[in-house]
Amino acid sequence: MHDIGKALTHKIEGSHAVIGADIARRVGEAEIVANAIGAHHADEPCNSVYAYLVAASDAMSGARPGARRELAEGFSAKVEDLERIGLAHKGVDYAHAVHGGRELRVYVRERDVDDAAVVEMSSTIATEIADKMTFPGQIKVTVIRAFEATSTAN
Repeated sequence: MHDIGKALTHKIEGSHAVIGADIARRVGEAEIVANAIGAHHADEPCNSVYAYLVAASDAMSGARPGARRELAEGFSAKVEDLERIGLAHKGVDYAHAVHGGRELRVYVRERDVDDAAVVEMSSTIATEIADKMTFPGQIKVTVIRAFEATSTAN
């Protein structure tokens, strides 16, 4: 409800928080609710603990990957950067970002990378991502080493 004003920003000039608070007041919502709506982007002073909670919740929600409308180019670049970092390591067969770029899965060749190296590689890749990229939240790095056997029945 704190973003109700977004529905009218194309018709009414001003911040969606201020517009939303005005709507809440007009329809008889309690002042504590209207203030929480109007204060969630600091457009008006917080008058209750609820206003601070709404502002904090909005900030945390907006910081998660994919929450804000990212330009397709920016998102694609992030995914490409993640995959490039994963692929740059010896023994990697392929790497792909999943969960909206919140996880990088790196598949290694079983014959080229032993179990101990898998553990070290996940840590190294995570450190490299943290050093080279800017992103909200966390990115999980999963390195997968699997033995596969294939036969064909005729």
